[in-house]
Amino acid sequence: MSTDAGATPTIVFLDRDTLPPSVRLKDLARPANLVVHARTRPDEVAARIAEADVVVTNKVGIDAAAIAGAPRLKLVALAATGYDPVDIAACAAAGVRVSNIRAYATRTLPEHTFALILALRRSLVPYARSVTEGRWEEAGQFCYFDYPIADLAGSTLGVVGDGALGKAVARIAEAFGMVVLFSSYKGVDGMGPLYTPFDEVMARSDVITLHCPLTPQTRNLISEREFGLMRRAPLLINTARGGLVDEGALARALDAGLVSGAGLDVTTPEPPGADHPIHALARRENVIVTPHVAWASREATQGLADQLIDTIDAFLAGTPRNLVV
Repeated sequence: MSTDAGATPTIVFLDRDTLPPSVRLKDLARPANLVVHARTRPDEVAARIAEADVVVTNKVGIDAAAIAGAPRLKLVALAATGYDPVDIAACAAAGVRVSNIRAYATRTLPEHTFALILALRRSLVPYARSVTEGRWEEAGQFCYFDYPIADLAGSTLGVVGDGALGKAVARIAEAFGMVVLFSSYKGVDGMGPLYTPFDEVMARSDVITLHCPLTPQTRNLISEREFGLMRRAPLLINTARGGLVDEGALARALDAGLVSGAGLDVTTPEPPGADHPIHALARRENVIVTPHVAWASREATQGLADQLIDTIDAFLAGTPRNLVV
């Protein structure tokens, strides 16, 4: 679907500040009224999109009421891969198309995943901190062994999520000499020889990394039951969505030694808030929390912005791409 011939479309970007200031939005192929908001509160959404033909959002939610109040709306263009902020059913019912960004973070996110894995397996953060606190001088010799260090070669990586990101992580793991297990979907049998049953992945892995979307079926994918299956006290890495991991259950699993550490780039909500349990987790020596920046290399963010404009251009030309709805 394209806009009416000769009409100048109005495009509203609700949260430009979710992309770095260094990212340049290239010009659209056709004239448009581009309205850019740095941020948008939930109570501002309906008014800001009321006259829009195209809405761009990264993390601002768009619900059924806002969609109903935007009679000209034809496309919601997500500046992200995940489409959980948008009421997909309401868009479908209203004839509004939804597009997302694809395959833009296949280097940055796997690299960040392995930065977390390496830092935790080698206890880089506590060792670096201890040096600044004078521990090296206190030890009185050329090195000290306060924190565990383990190689990756020969260990087993369980990958939950078999898309482009999960596969890119697997390739890096193989280069490190790790054994890779791709998990079947939780509760689903018969996915073929390339997949290992979910429960077996939990039991056999030395590192478990999540690369799947957040859906009603995957919310709290890793909780009390799953931690109880982990026989090798693995590292848990989550660079996907915060809701995949029950953070309270993770704290209890760390206390019980069911996992040896955690690297988290995502929480629910984001930002988590001053009283969120993630802050207590982040103070642990075997936990690293980063602020949802696994995707945010210079190269990836500019690639995302370029793909976003290309996707809008294609839709306005009547050749939509990357459609979720």
